[in-house]
Amino acid sequence: MRVDVVFDTICPWCYVGKRRLEAARLLRPNVEITPRWRPFLLNPDMPGEGMERDTYLVRKFGTEARVRRIYGAIGDAGQSVEIDFAFDRIRQTPNSVNSHRLVQFAENHGQTNAVADAVVEALFLNYFINGKDIGDDDVLIKIGVDIGLDENKLGDYLSSDEDVSFVYEENARAHRRGINSVPSYVLGGSMVISGAHEPQVLARLIDAAAAPSA
Repeated sequence: MRVDVVFDTICPWCYVGKRRLEAARLLRPNVEITPRWRPFLLNPDMPGEGMERDTYLVRKFGTEARVRRIYGAIGDAGQSVEIDFAFDRIRQTPNSVNSHRLVQFAENHGQTNAVADAVVEALFLNYFINGKDIGDDDVLIKIGVDIGLDENKLGDYLSSDEDVSFVYEENARAHRRGINSVPSYVLGGSMVISGAHEPQVLARLIDAAAAPSA
């Protein structure tokens, strides 16, 4: 079964959702699940250079107290799936378009679907754990090369406009399908589920999507 994971690389709940989907797959070993990562832009109007982190958070969430409450809850959710979020290391909220392009490059040029999955994991780890600016092409190239992608081809790709329109088109497509938050999952091409649900819930939804039509 193909599962389209609609996500943004700068969304902490999407990192939690990735872990929970992995756990759900372990609960259903007899269902062959192929994740496909689809772009969503939480900040479609973000400047190309990104925005200073503290400025971004206050603009998006209001008071610093509210920011602490929100990220405290996300941190707790992360601990439940062995993610040690280090939000204090993040200095820049990036424009996420090029990081989505890296995922698309991996999907098109990797030897298996697992390559794109590994790139997504590395993007999350570099941003949320190491505080790297995943809007920076040098950071993205290092991530890709560490996964095994060709450095020169990836550098040329990121320097071009290839797949920029694809990212924006996929974002618009998600909104047309009624997807306004991430993570969201499209199971079997039709069932749309939004939210970083617990593995048991996702497993039951996988069962429903895999069941033969009446």
